[in-house]
Amino acid sequence: MVEQATVNRWVTGSSPVAGAIFMKIFISGIAGFLGSHLADAFINEGHHVVGCDSLIGGELDNVPPDAEFYQYDCCFRNSMLKITKGCDLVYHTAATAYEGLSVFSPHLITQNIVTGSVSLFSAAIENKVKRIIFCSSMARYGTNEIPFREEFVPKPQDPYGIAKVAAENILKNLCEVHGVEYVIAVPHNIIGPRQKYDDPYRNVASIMINLMLQNRQPYIYGDGKQKRCFSYIDDDLFCLKEMATNKSVKSQIINIGPDEEFITINSLANKIANQLKFNLNPKYLKGRPQEVLEATCSADKARRLLNYKTKTKLDHGLKKMIDFIKVKGVKKFRYHLDLEIINSKTPKTWKEKLF
Repeated sequence: MVEQATVNRWVTGSSPVAGAIFMKIFISGIAGFLGSHLADAFINEGHHVVGCDSLIGGELDNVPPDAEFYQYDCCFRNSMLKITKGCDLVYHTAATAYEGLSVFSPHLITQNIVTGSVSLFSAAIENKVKRIIFCSSMARYGTNEIPFREEFVPKPQDPYGIAKVAAENILKNLCEVHGVEYVIAVPHNIIGPRQKYDDPYRNVASIMINLMLQNRQPYIYGDGKQKRCFSYIDDDLFCLKEMATNKSVKSQIINIGPDEEFITINSLANKIANQLKFNLNPKYLKGRPQEVLEATCSADKARRLLNYKTKTKLDHGLKKMIDFIKVKGVKKFRYHLDLEIINSKTPKTWKEKLF
């Protein structure tokens, strides 16, 4: 792992607003899908945003021009110590968010999730930040009954979920010992513009859109009856922004995103095909090991503590994604991460690079 050079692009943003309180906010994964949108939201309100990204899964074009950006991996604690200095808040959105791949590349995924998280937490606490907001994952719940509720004991089924729970526990332990506030956000299946759509290992909706726009049939693992809720980016941003200063969420775990549209992967493929007027005939492959068949989170706690309301229906979110990919142009899939374990259980789409 090589530490990257610094790219510094801070430009003074919005002019002061009478009575407003401006903060210095650090966002890891700022070149990624979630991190870049969150940075935009805070910059638009006049806050000073600092961020880092290793660019493993992010794009430099996503980084807001008014952000102070560093191309660093979170695993380098000395770098994290330097660039979080003077920050009021830390949002840890960076992650190798590859749940399925973690069964076959566990070292890569867990090193990023556990080591990278602890490195950033340690630096932030040393720099006396006021609050750390950690983006965990629905993978923490595993085989719990649905809908997943925050009080459930985690039952993760794969290295990615196990690593996220480990990072949560370390965060809680460190913050309680050293007197730093924390919040654990649990987003699930976020979709929207800027999501990486040339990645063969994650983002099922983006993969399907990219394939269908190339007049290629999508691949579906198992029978396609796995059920999920998909969360449009703006709905998650509302919750994450509220977590910055809301006193009632201190030391809380909170699911963020909708729980109203619980659909199968087959139905998702049909929705996308209908919008594209594509003649759908998916190719079915054997299921992936450790995949949870039904996964959805209750949003009741977010409604109660954050006044959360779902504002974007799935069909509208998919349309936004389709429009974005059409403008950007379809891409060939890039197999940018190595498989560590290759055997009869490794998905054919990855071994043979079928995408």
